[in-house]
Amino acid sequence: MQIRQFIDGIGRGAPPRVVLFCPGKAPWGREEWEPVLVDAALKRLFDAYVDPSLQDMTYSLFYADETPPGDIAQEARTFPFLAERRVIIVRNAERYNTMSAEKNAPLAHLTGYIEDPAETTLLVLVAAQIDRRKRFFKACEKGAVVVECPQLDDAAMRQWVSGEAESRRVKIDHAALTELLDRAGNRLSDVQNAFSLAANYVGNQGVITEADVRAACADVAEETVWALTDAIAASDTRKALIALHELIALNKAPDEILGTINWLVENAYRAMPETQAPAPKPFVATKVVKLGETLGLAKLKLAMAMCTRTQFNMRETGTDRNLALEMLVIKLSAGGAGKKRAAAGR
Repeated sequence: MQIRQFIDGIGRGAPPRVVLFCPGKAPWGREEWEPVLVDAALKRLFDAYVDPSLQDMTYSLFYADETPPGDIAQEARTFPFLAERRVIIVRNAERYNTMSAEKNAPLAHLTGYIEDPAETTLLVLVAAQIDRRKRFFKACEKGAVVVECPQLDDAAMRQWVSGEAESRRVKIDHAALTELLDRAGNRLSDVQNAFSLAANYVGNQGVITEADVRAACADVAEETVWALTDAIAASDTRKALIALHELIALNKAPDEILGTINWLVENAYRAMPETQAPAPKPFVATKVVKLGETLGLAKLKLAMAMCTRTQFNMRETGTDRNLALEMLVIKLSAGGAGKKRAAAGR
């Protein structure tokens, strides 16, 4: 089941006994996991099935990497007090991908529960990653409703923004909606933030125009990202490092910065006429075309590989994350230097 379908059905009758939110097949250019949609679904579930006056007795939140699975299973089997059902949410359930579910193993208590859940409990498992070969997922296929949560495609994103506008009693014209999505990209959190900025900007005016989006969504961090792109494209290592350090000073997490760099390189690759990949949105394409022309197709492929290796080093080897980012930026900005010198020689 897709998450939008699941959200629409919340509150219509009794809930399922076990729900697994997990990544799903995404449209091209999108990611398999959209946490904002998951959070929206969790809020809907809470509002529909948890009595605020009985919250302390009927609602529990656990983290899979902190609480033994047997304890969660025991809590789920406990009969609710003064209420029709107990609601339990387990975040970071991707932890179960790496755990054995063999008989007598800790996870076996939970998988056994999932396959034969209590009638009086709603158990919600949130896994940002899933291994469909593992016993945990197999148990969920058997005893749970599996809800796939990929990022929205363009049409669904437009529908989401229109719904937000309706709920806030403002209007957004077609050109403004296109500009907003071109600027914000594919992440619903970014789109949500951009829409809020635009809606707050127009205030009681009630109609968001393209000019309003451009004025409201100007972002210091965004401008710094494009400065980083321009510096890499110009093979200006000094300016590239300055832009990187400005992003760090803006409290951007290293993983977020790396994701942004990877996104820039990937879109520069997609903007190249030689590739078969769908081109990025026009606003993005105009920003990254110079980067693609400077590095060239072969070096863009190497750049994507460098981003992957940097991500692995940051997560698995204990490398200083800021230092790893500096090394990546130095290598990327040096990548076009040879091409630049050759052009100058001609």
